[in-house]
Amino acid sequence: MSIVAMNHFTVLTADLDATQRFYVDLLGLRPGPRPDLGFPGVWLYVGDAAVLHVIAGRAMPEDPRGALDHMAFSATGLQAVTDKLKAHGIRYDLRRQNDSGVWQLFCHDPSGARVELDFEAAEAAPV
Repeated sequence: MSIVAMNHFTVLTADLDATQRFYVDLLGLRPGPRPDLGFPGVWLYVGDAAVLHVIAGRAMPEDPRGALDHMAFSATGLQAVTDKLKAHGIRYDLRRQNDSGVWQLFCHDPSGARVELDFEAAEAAPV
């Protein structure tokens, strides 16, 4: 056996609607098919891949980050993303890697999961 790719991340939420809006409206994932698993949730897609599974209806851990420190997505449109986050009052931390120049934007979803968005070094700094 060998690992060939990352399949998906799963996050728990106390507010399924707010979490779905965060990932769909702000970050550009899209909801897609999900089997009936017997509990509320949504699968969010990039292209044909369900990369994020969101589960509701379970108790949230005391520290919502749990053992997962963060999830990271490759992204485009740094200025547009920072504009959306600001418009929705979502705080973020923007860093630039010293060697590669890659932009790393960190924020939290409505349930406290830490999200990293990585943008190409060629993207202009947001204003």
